[in-house]
Amino acid sequence: MTSTATGRTALPAEDEQAIRDLVARADQAQSDAAVLPGLHTDQAVIVNIAGRRLLGQEAFIAAMTAALDSPLKDIHTSVEIIDIRGLTEDAALIICVKTVHDNRPEADTTSLPATGALTYVAVRTSDGWRLALAQTTPIM
Repeated sequence: MTSTATGRTALPAEDEQAIRDLVARADQAQSDAAVLPGLHTDQAVIVNIAGRRLLGQEAFIAAMTAALDSPLKDIHTSVEIIDIRGLTEDAALIICVKTVHDNRPEADTTSLPATGALTYVAVRTSDGWRLALAQTTPIM
């Protein structure tokens, strides 16, 4: 790993690809409570687009299970990676745009914006790269 002229830590190509694959798996598993939490660390912090903060994988599983048993199950998102920045050999910042697709029949499309600035922090674990932080800020 080397520092670039911009002060960023350059990630090896295989790490960057593993992180891209992780984000893609998380995007695909957004409605799968058996898969998505396992892509996160045990102590992951998640702040959704509405500002709800979840601390740890157990809280994430409980919230996700409840959401999938409610009309929220009809809200899906898509994620586009804008940039990946190495922080250390074992941590990376992933800058994304999240688009919200609210397919509920009675959706209130005025309460939250349809896009958000999504920031992930991924860390290398003994099981590969995992998400340690997911923070979405509404884009007005």
